[in-house]
Amino acid sequence: MIRGGRSYVLSPPAFSNDAKRLLVCTSNSVTIFSTATGLPVASLDGHAALVTAVIVVPASTPASKIICYCWTASLDGIIRYWDFSVPELIKIINVNLPIISMVIPTLLSQTAETNEKSPKTFAYLSVENTKEPEKESSKALRGQIKKFNLTNSRMAGGMTLTETKQPEIITVSSSGKYFGIRFKRKLQIWKVPTAETERAMVKKITLHHTKNMNVLAFHPTQRIVAAGDVTGRILIWRGFGDRTFADGDGLVNGKLMNNEEERPGVRGDDDADSCTTWHWHSAEVNVLFFSSDGAYLYSGGKEGVLVVWQLDTGRKKFLPRIGSPLLWLTDSPDPSLSSISCADNQIHLLKMPSMEILKSISGIKLPCSFPEMCNGLQSGIAFDCNAGLVALRTENYCIQLYSLFDDRGVSEVVICERNHQPGDEVTVVVTLAVLSLDGSMMSTAEVKLPEEGLGGLVCLKFWALGSQNKEFSLSTIIYEPHRDAGISAIAFHPTRPMAVSSSNGGDFKVWVCNNGIQQMDQPLSNSGWTCHAVGSYKKKPMTAATFSSDGSVLAVAAETVITLWDADKNILVAVIGETLMPVVNLSFVGTSEYLVSASRGSKPQLSIWSMSKLCVSWSYMLHVEVLGYTVTTASTKPTSVVFNDAAMLKCNAYFLELTLQFYSLHKSLKLQCPNLSNLISASAISYSIASAADMSSFAALALLPESSKCNEISLKGRDGVILLFNASDPVPIFTWSVNKAKGGALAFIQANQSSIDENELDGKPPQSLLAYINGDHEYLLFDPQGKEAKEHSAIRQEGLGDLEEAGKFGYASIYGELPQFDPKRKQASWVPSAPLERAWETVFSGSSHNLPPLTKLCSVFLESLLEKRTANVD
Repeated sequence: MIRGGRSYVLSPPAFSNDAKRLLVCTSNSVTIFSTATGLPVASLDGHAALVTAVIVVPASTPASKIICYCWTASLDGIIRYWDFSVPELIKIINVNLPIISMVIPTLLSQTAETNEKSPKTFAYLSVENTKEPEKESSKALRGQIKKFNLTNSRMAGGMTLTETKQPEIITVSSSGKYFGIRFKRKLQIWKVPTAETERAMVKKITLHHTKNMNVLAFHPTQRIVAAGDVTGRILIWRGFGDRTFADGDGLVNGKLMNNEEERPGVRGDDDADSCTTWHWHSAEVNVLFFSSDGAYLYSGGKEGVLVVWQLDTGRKKFLPRIGSPLLWLTDSPDPSLSSISCADNQIHLLKMPSMEILKSISGIKLPCSFPEMCNGLQSGIAFDCNAGLVALRTENYCIQLYSLFDDRGVSEVVICERNHQPGDEVTVVVTLAVLSLDGSMMSTAEVKLPEEGLGGLVCLKFWALGSQNKEFSLSTIIYEPHRDAGISAIAFHPTRPMAVSSSNGGDFKVWVCNNGIQQMDQPLSNSGWTCHAVGSYKKKPMTAATFSSDGSVLAVAAETVITLWDADKNILVAVIGETLMPVVNLSFVGTSEYLVSASRGSKPQLSIWSMSKLCVSWSYMLHVEVLGYTVTTASTKPTSVVFNDAAMLKCNAYFLELTLQFYSLHKSLKLQCPNLSNLISASAISYSIASAADMSSFAALALLPESSKCNEISLKGRDGVILLFNASDPVPIFTWSVNKAKGGALAFIQANQSSIDENELDGKPPQSLLAYINGDHEYLLFDPQGKEAKEHSAIRQEGLGDLEEAGKFGYASIYGELPQFDPKRKQASWVPSAPLERAWETVFSGSSHNLPPLTKLCSVFLESLLEKRTANVD
């Protein structure tokens, strides 16, 4: 099992004492990267929830830089102490409250001072008070700052320093003498006691501002604190805490500091000598950090620009065009090295003080936002199943190619040459990105949004992969390929340089590269794409398109019907359908005879069509987002497992029985159980091109409605389910319930050698792995038939038998072995459904071509009538 796609920037990272490693919080673990290569070298696994803090124990002497110990804290309420050179877990401390932030001033003060080390280590925690219910009242205080004794593993006398509406991030000074939080328009600053004990008093001051503040930073040697607000201003208080934190009667230089004229910029009775305001940022300030010598202040925000201020003069210089809002700035024990974390899930290693970017650690791009008019777009995720790559749209008009096996970015393709500025209004949207089966070609569609109803433009672009640098370069650009209509779908021919684009304007076009003569293994440099043919059907909008596995058939959806074409001759071969609503997705299922279609609207429908009979084989009322096929080997018995954010497969037989009951009721497209009619509200199906013995399977990703009772009772917050089907059988082979399914995608990736070693089952390596990417772009690759999946399956097979045999309603009464049907057999009590009292009325419902043979049908029908008469006599 392979996991990846985690965010690198939710919490600040930490450097090792020798600055050769960078510890990054990644979901439930801490990943250790080499600063020389930018590649992961180890990980600290063990937390059951999001890791929110990692603190490296600093070296007190140059000789102790080889020390490799760190503390980590998590939302699971656990603090762990590690030796990350091995790595090895040393100590576990249970706080029993979700930890949002943690600082350990004792470690910093021990480093700064040369006296003997304190016998005890204390941490200050920002925790969430889970005992306080989330009421409608906005006055509920769920955030707390607590003092914790790490040596004795207990709260320091139950001391709560302050309470806030929500947990806040704690910032500590580099000397370990002060720490503070920002709370709306206030800064709360505490002085760490000189002699740390559980009962030692922690003094506090509060500084005020007129706007909400986002971040604060302490000067390394002086009593200076800086804060950034939501309007882009930076405030610098000098001499904070002179009255409160100073010893004696509050006299400073022999006089009381309470005259406003002698405290310029200070509001009210705030304990500070002066307050200075700097303003360069046009949006909120997210990053503030003082240099190690205190001479410079670094700031950054939504503009994606790092600003360096000279503290004495206010002069500044810039590191522009970082390309994404800045979140964290972290210094290292090496003064020439720092890191900056950006909102696009990248960490840049900077050479200081020149601020040159030495290397970047690129995580998977996070989902990007689009204007409301583009909310109906697909997820924009494409797969190169042979190479194990995924193509994702980014905020800056690019396509990121990400390796699923290596969990790192490979390259970025600039789709639109525009000067992207974070925070600017979106004017161009990349609507589609499609990769060819061998990954050598890519096609994208982009739309320039109209301004006040004028100036819209649609572009279709073809890209070729270079044979040397393995990067995509633009081959052909076509403006308005379908006049003024948008592009609804793009599909590549499986064996030739040919593609098709469909349009809501009522036509589709077949495009060929170099007349379609060269084969896929030949170079496509200096090649161009031209229109080979144009087709339409009764001037209906063409809403979806796909090629068969051998490329001999082109299927194009014309609203509610599916048209089959000879792509070379541009001849209409057949028309099949019709569906209840317009078809928006099409995909042939491997090399089988089946075609899958999905329609949306008030009556959404997922349909499986037989090409040999040119009719529907079976269908469900599902709202489908993406279509495709898989080539995994099917199992003979249904299996159900669950995987969640904790990276663990768990059993969910309850949901499987529920879905099987749903499908047995729904084979005739007429639901007989109203309380299950909204079980599945949306589905996304992805395709695979990995070769396997069985080429007739596909997977579906379905969303569960929030009002679903099974979601509340059994799924425990999981909002989606993956269903694996054999195209010839409407009963799912496997089911998995998942989190964050909205905006997700599926594909079957050809297994490489490393994945084969990890997922080998009974000496037979898997030919393909199922890849699931959730809405946050976290992903999981696993073998559906692997040992781990089966080990975490604990399905009551007898319960499944009861479910399949006790169905006395609809088609369930006529499928299967009739001699085994026992109407008096007790149904599993924990399945939330009941047999219908008048089952015989639904026996003949449905399409005629789906009815069983007459000899089998009549016997069941007559038996049901006899059962009814017997009941009447009683």
